[in-house]
Amino acid sequence: MQRLAPFERTRGVHSSVSNQSRKPNSRPSKKVADLRDASRGERLQRVMADAGVGSRRTCEAMIEAGEVSVNGKIETDLPIWVDPSEDRIVVQNKVLEQAERLLYIMLNKPPRTLSAVKDEPGYDRRTVTELVNHPAAARLFPVGRLDYETVGLILLTNDGELANRLTHPRYGVPKTYRVTVKGKLDQEAIQELERGIFLAQRSEGRTQGAKRTAHVEIKLIAQDRGSTIMDLTLREGRNRQVRRMLAAVGFPVRKLERVAMGPVELKGVARGAWRELSRDEIKLLKKAAAMKLGEHQDSPSHRGGNKPKVPYVDPRSGPAKGVRRRSIKNAINRASLAPEGGNTNTSRGPRAAPIKRRPPKDNH
Repeated sequence: MQRLAPFERTRGVHSSVSNQSRKPNSRPSKKVADLRDASRGERLQRVMADAGVGSRRTCEAMIEAGEVSVNGKIETDLPIWVDPSEDRIVVQNKVLEQAERLLYIMLNKPPRTLSAVKDEPGYDRRTVTELVNHPAAARLFPVGRLDYETVGLILLTNDGELANRLTHPRYGVPKTYRVTVKGKLDQEAIQELERGIFLAQRSEGRTQGAKRTAHVEIKLIAQDRGSTIMDLTLREGRNRQVRRMLAAVGFPVRKLERVAMGPVELKGVARGAWRELSRDEIKLLKKAAAMKLGEHQDSPSHRGGNKPKVPYVDPRSGPAKGVRRRSIKNAINRASLAPEGGNTNTSRGPRAAPIKRRPPKDNH
C-alpha cells in the first residue's frame, strides 16, 4: 500500500497510519509533585498533627515506619513537603481528612466600618468581613472591636482560642493606639491617666456604678500649643475607653488609630486593605497570649504593685532561687515552736515551750 506523505489529504482517502503507530505519550502527562520542595506548603508531620493523628514526633515515627503514603507512594525520607489541598495523604490505609486551616488576617480598618460579622437588622452598614476578599472569609470573625469611626489594626481569624486570649483582660495583651488630642497634654493629666480614670459601668442599658481603669502607658510623639500626638497602650478594652478617658481629663480626641496588638504592628497594609500574618507574627502573637497577666514581665506586680507570695521551701533543701532567706528562717521558727500533733499555726493559743537541751557530759 502506498504510504501517504505527511499532512497529505485527499477527498475520500484516509491516512493509512494506524492509531497504534502514534506515540503512547503524545498527551502531556501530569507533573509529578516534588515533595522535597519546601515552597509547596507544610511539612507532612505537621499536617498530620494538625489533623489530630498524633504529636509531631509520633507522626514522624509513622512516616519513617512506612505507614504513610502521598499520592499513592510510600514516603519514608524526611523532610516531606505537602499541600493538603492537592496531595492525597493516606495514613494506615485511611485517607487523611483535611483539617480546617487556621487563618490570621490583618486588616487596616477604614472609618465608618462596623467591627462585626454582620450588621443589625434594619441597618446597612459596611462590616470588616466584607472588606476581606478571601475564600474562607465566611468563617472569619474580628478579634475584639474598634469604634465605628476608629481606624487601624484589627485582626480577623477562625482561631477561637487565640481570639479569646487576645481579648480577655486576664492575659493582658497590650493594644497600642496613636492618638491626637486637642490642646497641649500636661504632666498632671498624664499622671492622672496612668493612675486610672473612673468610668461608668453599663450593663443591659443601665449604669451600674463606676470602675477605675487599669494602668496605661503613654509615650509622647509630638506636641505643640494646639494639639498633642501620643501612643497610648492599655491592657483592657471597654466601650470607647480611650475617648472617654481623655475626655475626662479635658483633652477630646481628634484622631484615633490602633497601631499594634501585642507584638504585631500595623505595617505593609493600606487603609481598607488586608494581608495574612506571617509565620513569625503568628508565633509572636501566640507567645504574647500564652501567659496570664501576672506572668508577664511587665505586669503590675513587676511595676511596684502587689508582690507575689513567696512559696514555702523545706529548710533542709537549702535556699531556692527567688525565695527570701527570711521566709526560710520563719518556717524554721514555726516548725520548732509547733506543739505535738503537727499544728504549725501559732496565731491561736499559747506557744509551746521551747525544748531544753541537756549540757554535754564531761568525760574527763
